Amino acid sequence: QVQLVESGGGLVRAGGSLRLSCAASGLTFSRYYMGWFRQAPGEEREFVGRISYRGSSTSYADSVKGRFTISRDNAKNTVYLHMNSLKPEDTAVYYCAADLNIRGSGSTSYAYWGQGTQLAVSS
Repeated sequence: QVQLVESGGGLVRAGGSLRLSCAASGLTFSRYYMGWFRQAPGEEREFVGRISYRGSSTSYADSVKGRFTISRDNAKNTVYLHMNSLKPEDTAVYYCAADLNIRGSGSTSYAYWGQGTQLAVSS
């Protein structure tokens, strides 16, 4: 079975940095586009960013552009979300997702999803 496992969440003060990881198994990782999403309490899941299967192309939501960076290491079957200059509004459960096809920023229809990892940013 395909599994995506996020890790690296925690509590950080505003202005701090954190790196989330998503380890994939059960799929040919290099064939998949990877996305990061987040969901705050009482809100819908929202797009954070995505990265192409070779890592040559990335896309980010305006709310995180310039602060967050997505990278991937296909040899380790892992995608990362590097978060800098964190704000309280970044507080959410962060999910990684995988799909053989590219998905638009407004789409949550990725084929596979992880269980999520919690990020809390205090002011």
